[in-house]
Amino acid sequence: MANLKEIQRQIKSVSNTQKTTRAMKLVSTAKLRRAEELAKRSRLFAQKTNQVIAEIASRINCSKVGGIDNRCFVQNDAPKAIDIIFVTADKGLCGGFNMQTIKAVNRLMAEYKNKNVSIRVRGIGKKGIEYFTFNQVELLDAVKNLSSAPDMQRAAEFMTQSVNDFNDGIIDAVYVVYNGYKNMITQELHVNRILPVSIEEFDCDKAANSVLELEAYDSEKMLDSLVAKYAEYNMYYALIDSVAAEHSARMQAMDAATNNAKQMVKSLTVKFNKARQEAITTELIEIISGVESMK
Repeated sequence: MANLKEIQRQIKSVSNTQKTTRAMKLVSTAKLRRAEELAKRSRLFAQKTNQVIAEIASRINCSKVGGIDNRCFVQNDAPKAIDIIFVTADKGLCGGFNMQTIKAVNRLMAEYKNKNVSIRVRGIGKKGIEYFTFNQVELLDAVKNLSSAPDMQRAAEFMTQSVNDFNDGIIDAVYVVYNGYKNMITQELHVNRILPVSIEEFDCDKAANSVLELEAYDSEKMLDSLVAKYAEYNMYYALIDSVAAEHSARMQAMDAATNNAKQMVKSLTVKFNKARQEAITTELIEIISGVESMK
């Protein structure tokens, strides 16, 4: 009978866990719908911003003798120092969502350490911060409660230090690593170099046909202003994209946990029925044996 009570306790415990995971799945599903819509709108704005910067830089690069000399666009194949900014969630229970980002950061760090490049790590998100702190990786800056509630002003303030240090020549590149949203069931890892901006896609023919009306002396000033906004908004977009992916990953993780709990309840129920049947059979044998012994 004690065994039956233990199985009943297990069934009740697993059933309660199933209720919790189902509720968490529903919450993440509701949050995902809002985050997905915001991510789509933000992605479009980020793409347009990048296109404008590329168009202005293209015109300067193609019309100026010697090409563009703005530090934000000059490619450096042998950097001496870089910033790696990662974005993880503030909470767990979302499968391998956070670990994928952490592994990508570790790979990027290892790649540049082999080149004797000085690395500064800056982090957003409690889970990533806790991991690197535990592994004794020094964090130049660590911010919690931002990845779960993206804010443009805080994102811009966080990014400003890296942008200023890049402009001052303290660092030679800025990378942002995060797990982004692709669709309801898929997340996509991003390792984006924010600075310097890539000029590989610059096209002089497209620049010549540009509809932008710019004076030669205005182009450089406008470009400097846009680069700062570009970096700040790409940081903000990374947060938005990451939080949508986080809800997607948690929804899947909680759905899998709910299904596993359901299967476990079925298995425990079968086990309970078998144990109860064995107990009844044992009692019947004892009663029959007792009756026979009295004859």
